[in-house]
Order: sequence, then C-alpha cells, then structure tokens
Amino acid sequence: METTHALWLLAVPVGALMVAAAARRIGLSAPLVLVIAGLAFSFVPGVPEFELDPEFVLFVFLPPLLFSAAWKSSFTNLRQNVWSIGLLSIGLVLFTTFAVGYAAYLLVPGLPLSAACVLGAIVAPPDAVAAVSVAQRLGLPRRTVTVLVGESLFNDATALTAFRVALIAATGAGFTLMEGVWRFLFAAAVGAAVGLLLGPPLHWLRTRLNDPLVENGVALVAPFAAYLIAESVHASGVIAVVVSGLYLGNRDTESGAVTRLIGHSFWKVMVFVLESVVFLLIGLQLPPVVNELSGRSWQQLTWWAVAVFAVTVAARFVWVFPASQLPRLLSRRERSLGNVGWRGMVVVSWAGMRGVVSLAAAFAVPFVTTGDKPFPGRDLILFLTFTTVLGTLLVQGLTFPALIRALGIGGGRERYTDTVAEAGAQHAAAQAALDRLEELYAEERLDESVVERLRQLAEHRQLRAWERLGGGTGPEGEELPTATYRRLRREMLLAERQVFVRMRDERRIDDEVLTRVMWELDLEEVALTRD
Repeated sequence: METTHALWLLAVPVGALMVAAAARRIGLSAPLVLVIAGLAFSFVPGVPEFELDPEFVLFVFLPPLLFSAAWKSSFTNLRQNVWSIGLLSIGLVLFTTFAVGYAAYLLVPGLPLSAACVLGAIVAPPDAVAAVSVAQRLGLPRRTVTVLVGESLFNDATALTAFRVALIAATGAGFTLMEGVWRFLFAAAVGAAVGLLLGPPLHWLRTRLNDPLVENGVALVAPFAAYLIAESVHASGVIAVVVSGLYLGNRDTESGAVTRLIGHSFWKVMVFVLESVVFLLIGLQLPPVVNELSGRSWQQLTWWAVAVFAVTVAARFVWVFPASQLPRLLSRRERSLGNVGWRGMVVVSWAGMRGVVSLAAAFAVPFVTTGDKPFPGRDLILFLTFTTVLGTLLVQGLTFPALIRALGIGGGRERYTDTVAEAGAQHAAAQAALDRLEELYAEERLDESVVERLRQLAEHRQLRAWERLGGGTGPEGEELPTATYRRLRREMLLAERQVFVRMRDERRIDDEVLTRVMWELDLEEVALTRD
C-alpha cells in the first residue's frame, strides 16, 4: 500500500512535466493545459484524491516561487511603480475581500458575514504566473508587466493576513477592526524587517564563499529561512521572502560569473517543476471539493459559483479604472511615467487569474469554531473557491492572449529602444575594454599576437551589438559577419565535442576530463547563442 502511494506521488510531478513539455512544444500556455489535464485525470477511475495540505503548499511551494520572481524583478522598476503596485496588492485585495464577502453574504442564506469575508479573502489574491508568461511572450509594455509582477509579489501577504483576521472573527475568537488593522501593519512591517535583516548577511556570505555550488545552495535555503523566521514571530513570511529576494537579486551582479550561470539555470528548472506540479494539483482538487458538499442542490451551487466568479472579476474592473488614475494625482514621478491608457487598464483588469494560494487557504479553514461548532459553510467556501480559481484560469486565461491581440497592445517600440540602448552600452563597454588593453600594452611587454586577438574580440562584440538591430541579416537578407561567425563557430564546437566523446569511448581520456572540456565548450556556446 505504501509503495502504491509513493508511486502515485511520483506520478504527479512526472505527469506534470510531461503535460508541460507537450504544451510548450505546441505553443500553448502550460499552466492552463496543466489545469485542464488535472481535471481530466481526476475523472479517471483509480486515481486517488490529492488533497492539498495548506502548510505544505505555503511552506514548500510558495517561498521558492516568490523568491525567484523577486530575484528576477527590477527593484528600480518596482520602486517607480510603487503606488500602482500598492493600490493593487493592498487596496484591491481588501476591496475584493469585502465585495465578494458581502455578495456571498447576500446570496447564500444562513452564511454569516464573517464566514463570507473568509471566502472573500481566499479568492482575493490573483496569481500572475499565467498572466505574466502570456504578457511577456506577446510583448506587453514593460510597465504593465512590472505592475502585474509587483502585484503578485505582495498581494499574497495582504490576502493571507486578511484571511487570518476574517478567520478569527468567524471562529468567535474575539476580534475588533482596530485589532485587524494592527495585525496587518505588524505582519507587513516585521516581515519586511526580517527580509531586510536577512538579506545583507546572506549576501556577505555568498560573496565570500568563492564556491558557486555553495553560493547557490545559500540562495536555495534563503526563501525557506526568511519565511520560517517571519512566521515564527507571527509576521508575514511572504513579505520577508519577497524583500530578501529583491535585495539578493539586486546584488547578484557582485557574484561570480559561474555562480550566476548555475543559479540562473537552477532557478529556471526549479520554478518550472514547481509551477507544473502546482497547476496540475489545482485540477486534481475536484474530487476532494465535491466530497465536501453535503447534499446541496447543484442548480443552486451553480448559480452561486457563477455569481461569486462574476463579482470577483467585476471587482477588479471596478477598482482598477479609478485607482489607476490615483497615483498620477499623488506622485509627480507617476505622472512622468505617462498614462497606461484604457487598453492597458483593460489588460490589467482581465489579468486576475487565481491560483494555488487561494486553494491552500480554503483547505486551511478549520472544521470547527472555537465553541466546537461546525465552521459555517466550510464545504461551500471550498467549492466556491475551487470554481472561482478554475473559472478565472480557464475563462480569463484562455481569452487573455486574444484580448491583448485585439486591443493591439505591444511593446515593439520598447524592444527596439532596448536594443538600441544595449548596442550603445555594448559599444561603450567594448571601447573601455580596448582603452584598458592599450594602457596595459603600453605598460607591459605583451605578445602582439595576444593583443591583436583581444582587439578582434572586443571589436567583434561592438559589431554584434549593432547588427542585432537588423535581426542578424543585412538589407538584402544576406547573413552578416557576426552571424556567420556564430554559425561557423557552433559547427566547430560540435566537431570538437565529437572528437572528445570518441576519445572517451575509446578510453583515451577519462570521463572526468570529458566533463571538464565539455563544460568549457558549453560556456562558449552559451555565449554564442545568447541572442
């Protein structure tokens, strides 16, 4: 029995990776395909119930996903859009909590307002993974993507704090509005303090270890340490993880080149696996949710599910349009960034897909209150959470790319500007390298052939940066010199690899030697194919 259980546990990540790989191959959104696949698998006879453990999700899945997103985020861009991000990650979450809560209170007979607000807090935070992946693939303007990413980094903290406050009120443990405000401020401030206190010593340690594997090991431990320390003092572990990730990511340029290469690949694999498993698990939650329902009318349940889904989506539209203008009134810097326009506001409003945090919070609702009475409407809260998450992922997720195309929003001009700026920076950097080379050549007795090779390398980098503006081809579509260089050098590297492998197979070199030379060739090929 234990072996069978272990095999099913193995089947989840294996199945998730297979489905995600197929989705990527045919160009579909992997998160959405995974959710649909999870739903389909849940109907297969013999498939066991995979009920989400809230503590497991919030401690194992959430910290590394948030940490990786924070690590890759631009602190400068987030700071420039702090008002917009704050209004979404705090204001919109609280607005959605009360809007959905009050709507559920009016819709469902006998559901207390406190329990309805628990539902509101659960479905309040969007999970921007699917939205951001689509936005980046279709080239949305950077500012829109930054706002969506910033919202997803901080809204979980607001929602989980609101959830705990609403839960206290619903279980009859004693609660006042001022106590709720105090809990929120304490959780946010102390969580940020934990992240700030943890970031500098971890960065100091990473820059002095001089061991890429250990340095990335420290980065792997960091999100779990930040989350656990903050939660142990009843602060927001989410904010602690995000702040520490922003700090360490902003200082990553001070790490070694090999450390960054390994870390970049490691976090891409880690996030890919975790997200694949999470979205498959969302679809697999149908049987546990259905089992919670105690003989309720399906017609009534369907009406409530559609209504809560509609209120959840509408609340975002109601908030985003007026709130998007408020930062321009409060901040001169926001006014200097320009207006996103009504098309941008529609995109942000529709990018409200919910995810695994909502389901984990729903499963964390206790069965009984403080007085040992059944928690009012727990089965209904679980069902409405599942239908809202599923509805936003499928309805909004499947239509999101078409909406972006229909509105004609793209960052094509922005990408061109970035390429021009990069070319200018590459030219200036290469010129600085050439100037430094000439200084060293004048000071030291250097081999002229070595100096000439270095000059050619720097000049090649200058030329490649400007040729990227033309996409690697000339005016008549002919292959440009740097593109020819990369193609021929890749062919040469392939020939070198074949020789090394043949010599290993013939036992003329050891596997350890092969690993070392392959690493060097791979680094060169990565440098060649980075465009």
